[in-house]
Amino acid sequence: MIGSAAKRALNAIHGGLIFRRRVEVLAQLLADMLPAGPGRVLDLGCGDGQVALALMRRRPELEVEGTDVLVRPTTHIKVTRYDGTVLPFAENSFDHVTMVDVLHHTDDPAAVLAEAARVARSSVLVKDHLRRGWLDGPTLRLMDWVGNRGHDVRLPYNYLDAAGWSGAFARAGLAEAKRSDRLGLYPPPLDWLFGRRLHFISRLRGADLR
Repeated sequence: MIGSAAKRALNAIHGGLIFRRRVEVLAQLLADMLPAGPGRVLDLGCGDGQVALALMRRRPELEVEGTDVLVRPTTHIKVTRYDGTVLPFAENSFDHVTMVDVLHHTDDPAAVLAEAARVARSSVLVKDHLRRGWLDGPTLRLMDWVGNRGHDVRLPYNYLDAAGWSGAFARAGLAEAKRSDRLGLYPPPLDWLFGRRLHFISRLRGADLR
């Protein structure tokens, strides 16, 4: 456990060094990955909604709202509480669902993906981590702890390898339509340590998604 003062210091350091750039890069990646045209987007695991807000600045034709298991005191978009199991929305309520660094915080990524597919009419976008070698796990754990411990986010450190992701997508009835693993989230030299090919973003589609 860490105290409130330590949490504030951790959040300030992370925000100054990493978070602001990360928000802008992720928003641009999502803007480029989402299909052209207007649409209603659900940001699943939205945090405070800064990525969603930055996305709408780039794609003003999109309407984005959020859902999260932990609704923060201050958010930049409308956020609906989610119990972590069943999304509080009807089938096909949204055109797209985005999940940015969410699934490695869950015990069953495939179940969360299936729920996302249930409420999405067109596509599901996932940004997450890919574990390739023995060093990747400790590196990702450090990144996760620094970025999330100050917000009391659950940290199961559930990092999947390529086979794990393929299996999760298949179980959810989804397949990759587009993918990138060169994201440029961090400036050098941080990117040499924490970027590498530890991150990917994919647009997923399935039999029930147009």
